[in-house]
Amino acid sequence: MRTAPTSLRTVVAEDHVLLRDGLIRLLGANGFDVVEAVDNGPMLREALLRHRPDVAVVDVRLPPTFTDEGLVAAIAARRDVPGLPVLVLSQYVEQLYARELLADQAGGVGYLLKDRVGNVDEFVGAVRRVAAGGTAMDAEVIGQLLGRRSAPLARLTAREREVLELVAEGRSNAAIASALFVTDKAVGKHITGIFTKLDLPPSDDDNRRVRAVLAYLQAAPGGR
Repeated sequence: MRTAPTSLRTVVAEDHVLLRDGLIRLLGANGFDVVEAVDNGPMLREALLRHRPDVAVVDVRLPPTFTDEGLVAAIAARRDVPGLPVLVLSQYVEQLYARELLADQAGGVGYLLKDRVGNVDEFVGAVRRVAAGGTAMDAEVIGQLLGRRSAPLARLTAREREVLELVAEGRSNAAIASALFVTDKAVGKHITGIFTKLDLPPSDDDNRRVRAVLAYLQAAPGGR
């Protein structure tokens, strides 16, 4: 007899009541167990430390400051719970926030723009990837960060940067090959080249993919 899959325990932080309720319903309908939903920064940090969820879906701008309250709370919680998976939702491309979230070099992070989250399956897939320790970065965020080339990013070819951008979005080798109209083998060679140029020693491939994403996000000016 097959055991039913365990629901992923989730904390949601969103101050707009309609969007918060929508996220709760959407996640609940797709196998997530929303253990708590909050609408401000202080409550978010408390909820994350109390529940230690499998994943958190967090708005950047929350009360009381409506600036970076959500990110500050999530980053603080990750210091207490290393590797706590966090998927950020934002109206804007906040480059500093993306770098700060990744500064501890732990996996399980995502950054999506709210007005580009239009596909339920893609959104749910992104939440699952982050919960599993992977990355889910919006192409617009990645594009802006990759536009600021600096070592070691300057070592990469234009095609390698394209591949790395798609890796950061959480795509598999097969999906990258389809998007770029190349073979799986060619994608594998590009990814091996990326690992080499970013000085990532051999290890678990999934771990190296995450570390490659962290390397280029932190390489942008102002990164740590």
